[in-house]
Amino acid sequence: MDALKTASLYKTVCERRSIRKVGNEPAVDRKKIEDVVKMALHVPSAFNMQSGRIAVLLEKEHVDFWEMVVQALKEKAAPDRFEAAQSKIRGFQSGIGTLLFFEDEKTIQQLREKYITYKDQFTVWSHEGSGMLQYAAWLGLTANGFGASLHHYNLLIDEQVKAKWAFPSEWEMIAQMPFGWPAEEVDDRAFLPIEEVVRWV
Repeated sequence: MDALKTASLYKTVCERRSIRKVGNEPAVDRKKIEDVVKMALHVPSAFNMQSGRIAVLLEKEHVDFWEMVVQALKEKAAPDRFEAAQSKIRGFQSGIGTLLFFEDEKTIQQLREKYITYKDQFTVWSHEGSGMLQYAAWLGLTANGFGASLHHYNLLIDEQVKAKWAFPSEWEMIAQMPFGWPAEEVDDRAFLPIEEVVRWV
């Protein structure tokens, strides 16, 4: 966990990027990934609901997951778009692993029933919490020198994923984050003028 403890928050936030082409050499000690996940679980959540769930796919499971995505796209994507999509996914697949992010609908429903006044807000709040969980994990991976990116192939493979890995039916898949050693250079990010985004009052 040394890299996580010593990394500058400012530097890590500024260096986090979408790295879509990643590699898996050298091999990584599983504990390094465990430390990233444990750190990410410290994010806040409304009413401390802790509805976020993470599945860690490594090695064959990671490869199988992205093969599942490729096959689903092959069936549904237009032929002229499939080749480019497949090439992009191979860039994810060549990495070390994938984090799957879910929200536990059972936990959310329990809070809806307990706090009737806010029942319509818990879905929104759970997705806000999921976003923070994803971001924290992404920063943790960045601090350890990994490249990562975030994707949403949920509708294509949700039921297949639950069946293959026996995830509870109440888990709603939100996003997928493949990661590995960076294998591409990325351009500098472009930002809107701060005057358009931040207002001092």
